[in-house]
Amino acid sequence: MNAAATTRDARGAAAQDAAALDAAAQDAADRAARFLDLENAPFTLPGSRILVRRTDGRVTVRLAEYERRLDDCVVVRALRVFGADGRVAEIADVRPESIAFDGGATLTFDGQRALSLGGGSRWTVELTVPGALDTTHAGGASGAWAPGLPSAAEASWLATGADDLLVREVGGDTVVRLSFPGGDGAQLRIALGASTAENAEASHASGTPHASALAATTSVWADWFARTPRVRSDLADLTAFCWWVLGANIVTLPGRGDARAVVPSKIGYVGLWQWDAYFIAAGLRHGAPELAREQLALAFGFPTPDGQLPDVVHDDGVLASSDDLPPGDRDTLRRAGSSIADPSAPIPLTKPPLAAWALRSLEGLVDDPAWFDEAWQTVAHSQEWWFAHSDLDGDGMPEYGHPYSSGLDDSPVFDGELPVASPDLAAYLILQDDLLASRARSVGDTAAAERHAARAERTLALLEAMWDDAAGFFRSRGAGTPLAAETAVSLLPLLTGRLPGRIVSRMLEALDDPARFATPWAIPTVAARDADFSAERMWRGPVWVNINALIAEGLAVSGHADRSRELIEATLRLVQHAGGPHEYFNPLTGRKARTATTSFGWSAALCVDLAVRASG
Repeated sequence: MNAAATTRDARGAAAQDAAALDAAAQDAADRAARFLDLENAPFTLPGSRILVRRTDGRVTVRLAEYERRLDDCVVVRALRVFGADGRVAEIADVRPESIAFDGGATLTFDGQRALSLGGGSRWTVELTVPGALDTTHAGGASGAWAPGLPSAAEASWLATGADDLLVREVGGDTVVRLSFPGGDGAQLRIALGASTAENAEASHASGTPHASALAATTSVWADWFARTPRVRSDLADLTAFCWWVLGANIVTLPGRGDARAVVPSKIGYVGLWQWDAYFIAAGLRHGAPELAREQLALAFGFPTPDGQLPDVVHDDGVLASSDDLPPGDRDTLRRAGSSIADPSAPIPLTKPPLAAWALRSLEGLVDDPAWFDEAWQTVAHSQEWWFAHSDLDGDGMPEYGHPYSSGLDDSPVFDGELPVASPDLAAYLILQDDLLASRARSVGDTAAAERHAARAERTLALLEAMWDDAAGFFRSRGAGTPLAAETAVSLLPLLTGRLPGRIVSRMLEALDDPARFATPWAIPTVAARDADFSAERMWRGPVWVNINALIAEGLAVSGHADRSRELIEATLRLVQHAGGPHEYFNPLTGRKARTATTSFGWSAALCVDLAVRASG
């Protein structure tokens, strides 16, 4: 075969590969679109803070801000579209790239900080914005208002091709009504953080009429969906939606050089929480390992001098102690803080030590040895912090000095006195020392390997001393006193893979007991027989995907691979039954708990991870 023929064949194969990739991306987008209802799943774009939702029957535009409720982040209170006949145009379809209204008009993104409405035959739009318009262009084609939000002190609208305008004040809000003849030249552009002049300049510079904005947004989502991991056919819909959630939850952090953080949820959790970053990276690694690495880089990027990793990395800084909270929250936190800690001193806030667990999952997927070397050093330093600064009673077993640091804020193990020695923390520390020892051996650091291995053995002995043989579970201790509550943290020592067989057998009995953890939809975070069990209250009974995933891993490393696979399949069925990756689930009904957030990052990421594992 000559060179020309070889080149033609290569081009043909590349074209076929590209076509297959495009088809796969389109298929994933179509599957995800089935879940997009503007309530549980808002309309948004990777990297953008804009959320379009349906609230009380109205389409609203809000911003995702750190530590602010969506009700306090309104940019457009109501957006209504009317058809050529003057009637309200109902939403006909919602896709990742657009919201289609009856009559053909569509809403899409025009970059990360603007929305574009256009297309169709004649249509009218009515915007209700909070407060008064600050300016109105002399030609009547634009206006601006002041949402006063961190991500958008200003906002503006710019109309192209409108042939009618009406502005009126209603109850302190401003209603803008614009009519358009339709077609490619008709566009309403809503821009955040921009005056009318800046909006016009951006629109002119980008040269993006509505059709071009729609094409660009479609391309963004197509690139994302092209990375969707391949799974079994019965898991394809759920996986596509979970992959959409991960893309939808990407925000940029301006205070961090526009770093990309995949937040727990744009509905209420806008920042990079350390624990969430670990679980989210576990899912992202299957299609976007570099983005997974970015999450760990942010989580590892701001340790204190003594090695503590912060609880949260956000727009304006980090949350690593009670001093990083607003004054009112700070006072409340200190009143609830450890009795051993000085109540006038800051309380360290972090998250459980699963850093090595997350870092291990990326090895072999990201080619950057220098970064891994530095990351492992950071993890080793953070491990030292737990033993040097969080062993609050000096018995060799670190404790949680505050519920925030556990990730299980409302668990009944924190109803008593602090600090709390908990079997989950012991298990994480053992696992982390084991992984650090393995890493040290791989780079020839025998002394470090022996040090980590010896400490893991000591911690394991302390953990086994927490086993209550009469009760049949590991008991947490509050300020040294054994606690009555039986919770799912008593199951997490399975992660060590080193428990005596007799203890593992008793733990399997607990998992099989309907009065304990064999609820209709398992695994509840508090045993059903426990006086503190609640099917709805956060961490007091509902099922969490991350706990299930960790227990499934624990079952596998403890010699019960079949039980692990069963739990993985049951967890995926739960999320399918509930309609998506919510924050937590009622263990009796298998539905979203009433107060749980929807489109939740770690639930989505771990469902992706579990679906890939189940499909292997």
